[in-house]
Amino acid sequence: MVQFIDTGKENLIAARLSGKLDEANLKTIHQRVHQIIDKGQKMDFYFEMEDFEGYTLKGFWEDIKIDAAHINDYGKIAFVGNKKWQEWAAKITDFFTGSEAKYFEMKNKEQAMAWATT
Repeated sequence: MVQFIDTGKENLIAARLSGKLDEANLKTIHQRVHQIIDKGQKMDFYFEMEDFEGYTLKGFWEDIKIDAAHINDYGKIAFVGNKKWQEWAAKITDFFTGSEAKYFEMKNKEQAMAWATT
């Protein structure tokens, strides 16, 4: 499930992620991506992952397609979670993209939001 968080920052996609993300969830995020890039802006992300289990196969494929199409439009990506694999996902994202990805523990979510919005 994707629950968007209103931050007031025009180029930030902030969301709480839980359960397994499917194709429909990713298409909802993709719509927000286009709302930002259609204005000529790079987008930043804040993903709070509580009870997040990953993706369905179709959700994972949709995420790959979005990333491949828009990877040069990404700025900062804050991953907030409480599992080691989430920290590794942030490191892999940082390594393979031109964006700056950083992992924060759930207890530091305010710091993560501040980092993503500056």
